[in-house]
Amino acid sequence: MKEGGGRDTILFMGTYPPRECGIATFTKDLVTAVDHRLSQVIDTGIIALNHNGVSIYNYPKKVQYEISDSDLNDYIEVAEEINRRTDVKLICIQHEFGIFGGEWGDHLLMFLEKIKKPIVVTFHSVLPNPNDKLLKVVREIAKHVEGFIVMTKTGVSILRETYGLENRIHMIPHGIPTTSFEDQTKAKVRIGYPGKPVICSFGMIGPGKGYEDVIDSLPSVVEKFPDLVYLIVGETHPVVRKTSGEEYRNGLIRRIKHLKLENNVKFYNKYLTLDEIILYVKAADIYISPSQNPDQITSGTLVYSMGCGRAVVSTPFLHAKDIVTPNKGLLAEFDNPASFSKAIIEILNDPEKRKSMESHAYHETREMTWPNVAFKYCGLFDSHVHVESEEARVLPKVNTSHLTRLTDNFGVIQFSKQWVPDVTSGYTLDDNARALIVCVKHYERFHEFKQLNLIRTYLNYFKYVLGKDGKLYNFVNQHKEVDKGAWIEDAQGRALWALGYLISAPHIPADFKREAEEMFDKALVAVENVKSPRAVAFIILGLYHHGKLNRFRGVKEQITMFADHLVSIYADNWSEQWRWFEKYMTYGNSKISEALYYAYLATGNDEYMNIADESLKFLIEKTFEGNVFVPIGQDGWYQKDGERKYYDQQPIEAAYMVDTLVTAYRATKEEEFRRKAFQAFRWFTGENTLKQVVYNEKTGGCHDGVGERTINLNQGAESTIAYLLARLSMMDL
Repeated sequence: MKEGGGRDTILFMGTYPPRECGIATFTKDLVTAVDHRLSQVIDTGIIALNHNGVSIYNYPKKVQYEISDSDLNDYIEVAEEINRRTDVKLICIQHEFGIFGGEWGDHLLMFLEKIKKPIVVTFHSVLPNPNDKLLKVVREIAKHVEGFIVMTKTGVSILRETYGLENRIHMIPHGIPTTSFEDQTKAKVRIGYPGKPVICSFGMIGPGKGYEDVIDSLPSVVEKFPDLVYLIVGETHPVVRKTSGEEYRNGLIRRIKHLKLENNVKFYNKYLTLDEIILYVKAADIYISPSQNPDQITSGTLVYSMGCGRAVVSTPFLHAKDIVTPNKGLLAEFDNPASFSKAIIEILNDPEKRKSMESHAYHETREMTWPNVAFKYCGLFDSHVHVESEEARVLPKVNTSHLTRLTDNFGVIQFSKQWVPDVTSGYTLDDNARALIVCVKHYERFHEFKQLNLIRTYLNYFKYVLGKDGKLYNFVNQHKEVDKGAWIEDAQGRALWALGYLISAPHIPADFKREAEEMFDKALVAVENVKSPRAVAFIILGLYHHGKLNRFRGVKEQITMFADHLVSIYADNWSEQWRWFEKYMTYGNSKISEALYYAYLATGNDEYMNIADESLKFLIEKTFEGNVFVPIGQDGWYQKDGERKYYDQQPIEAAYMVDTLVTAYRATKEEEFRRKAFQAFRWFTGENTLKQVVYNEKTGGCHDGVGERTINLNQGAESTIAYLLARLSMMDL
């Protein structure tokens, strides 16, 4: 027992590893994902269910209580112990009827009657045709809980219409691991079947899994694809093994031999690690989900396979009917091997159709990744747990690994395919300038030597693209050829911002600063006649940072000249209904307002402050809906007197807004700017129009945008650097 006190705690009840059970795996994955999101502000613990009081497990410290499923006294004693704890604010039960003792798991009711803490129950099974006892058990559970979570819309309907529940019911999908989308080639080589058609099923083996129907379907498939391999991956379920040993598996083996399929069907008899599951699923051309239970409402194996981007052939159990649409796979029939033959052959015969199914399966399951599922669970927990620092929950650890991955010895590579850098996309000054700012910010706070190596690389890029006339050219192709056909004012401005920021950083080596100073002076000559509002804004930022160490001597006049230009265009376009610098809002909008805050800090001119305030508050009106930041969409932007566009939302917009709001708070001390900065940052961590996490904690990268239905899965330089810029700026608060 853990004594009460300290931070608020959420307890999760269910089976837990090393017990070999699908619910155990789910519980661990869910708690891990919640910890990634909330571990800075709350604690989590486990109430683990053991079987029959006989099995014991070497649990990790995360397990705070153990209950024997068949011992009613255990349920009572654990409930009473938890009641004495003041820190426990909520219990989230992972419910499957078979893991609790009694008839239809009714031993759990004793725990629910005794416990005095709020309860949320995740139903992993929702049976559509309950008998009287089952109906009574579910309704009794409902009397004691705050609400339910189910994983499909069908589950919601059954609980409402069949069981008559009036509790809050939330639909949160089954979680899946975050993994890349790739073809089968590498995985087939790794498992020893290069070039062969592979179909696969995984999970614990036992009666009801339907493998016999798939095996019976294979002779006609093998006629067309003689070298096909069907992999049945997973060990026999421990409960099945105790009661009937390997009888079911041995029956399958006899069937295989009778049909002369020994070369085509292979077993991998092992309880799989997550990495092994992903490897075998990625090797498959088709994932086979042959469950014989038509009432199965949740299938972790099915969503794992779709989450890896694999076409599916499944029986039409409830979960499969919900998610296996024709663009992602095919439904076979129960007890009909011929229907499996037909579906498998149809997909294997049409590689383009298969690839299309793979793409749809992968893209349409992104909301199921564990960070997104944890985001939804944490939203339900909010009303029960007390967070001392609301801000702490949304600040993942700073991770520059993907930026390092994107950077070669020449500079930061522009694009990536998923998280793999695409060197054919070349390099841009824009990305290298923003990366330079990120690495200087990072070094100033953490003093990591590797950041100096990156800074050196980015400075070298600046020197490579610097012309004799002071112009810094934006694009360099993969062959290191500079495109001097088009000079971009905004890119020049960003470069000056980056160089000025480096020059002002107190801990950067002096030789870096000397090089930056020389390039800054040359590049400044090229912008004397620049009028682009964003370029002017970036130039003001560069001049501010360059000059602040010397109290702006030598740069105040230049800042004033550029700031006055922004004031002039603001006056030209201003109206009571349109308090903005242009007749449209496109990209990097907040930086124009931010530049005037910096101009005020450098000159003390109140007019700059007033326009910065007025324009930023107008932009906030247009880009915050409630507490959600909704940047202007790249797909059409926002024209005055027109409709603003919502998609595609770009990470750089969220990053710039965070940066601007931090600056506004520093200049004005208005608490509302500070609050809005945290709201804007949460765009990256799930509080956006899609309610999906855009920052990828696994890779350290950031997805390239938020579309109407899905996020852009690539994690290129601009997006990743934008996230890091926002994350490091938040540390200033």
